[in-house]
Amino acid sequence: MILDNVGHTPLIPLKTNDKGAQVFAKAEFLNPSGSVKDRAAKAMLLDGVRSGKLTNDKTVLDATSGNTGIALAMFGAVLGYKVVLCMPSNANKERKRILKAYGADIIATNPLESSDGAFLKAKQLAGENPDTYFYTDQYNNAENWKAHYNGTALEIWEQTQHRITHFVAGMGTSGTFIGTARRLKELNPAIKTVPMQPASPLHGLEGMRHQATVIPAGFYDTALFDGQIDIKTEDARQTTKNLAQEQGLFVGISTGGNVLAALQLAETLPREAIVVTILCDSGFRYLSDEMWD
Repeated sequence: MILDNVGHTPLIPLKTNDKGAQVFAKAEFLNPSGSVKDRAAKAMLLDGVRSGKLTNDKTVLDATSGNTGIALAMFGAVLGYKVVLCMPSNANKERKRILKAYGADIIATNPLESSDGAFLKAKQLAGENPDTYFYTDQYNNAENWKAHYNGTALEIWEQTQHRITHFVAGMGTSGTFIGTARRLKELNPAIKTVPMQPASPLHGLEGMRHQATVIPAGFYDTALFDGQIDIKTEDARQTTKNLAQEQGLFVGISTGGNVLAALQLAETLPREAIVVTILCDSGFRYLSDEMWD
């Protein structure tokens, strides 16, 4: 089954300017649906089946900016569940077309309300129709961060031969960062875990959220933060283009933000330090973006 191929993604060394620490990137775009969100989507669905809350007569429901929705739609198709997703109407056309290709239904929400509007709509629908929907609720479902606590973090730990010193990743729901950071710090309390976030509330790092101005996820935990790196959209875009043209990695804009933050941090560290970040998704989901014109 395709769900068996989630995770165990390679850790890729990135070219640097030979100043500062080594930088490695977890190639999460190689998951079956093309993003890091496969891990959380798989965990939430299988937990629903195990608990008996996801039955054959229910429709899977959640809010998404794209990647989690695509993963839910793919796995829903495999497992035989209908999927309904609340998504801001200004989400890019590639993501909408992929969702439709997997047979998911999209409920468009107010773009001015961003991800919060989609979240509130999904929550409303779930509350009004409990017998119709299995609400995965990625913003409050512990299976989200646990997927990274039990998977991503342990893979990074083994792939770096236990030598990782710093972990950097952006936050949407924050599940990837929280779960990975929590486990890494348990494995070695000296590891520094640093979140990346967009530099302003209005940004183009699709899938990422400016945490100070949005409804935080239920498992959001600032106790895991060792600093914070803010990245401007235009700088993330340039890094995304550089990754394609200089390192052969065709990835999304949020990944550009992750890598730029990791490179900036690496320049401040000694050569023996090892910084790891996340390649969130594929650049094929951003082909309509004007930066490729």
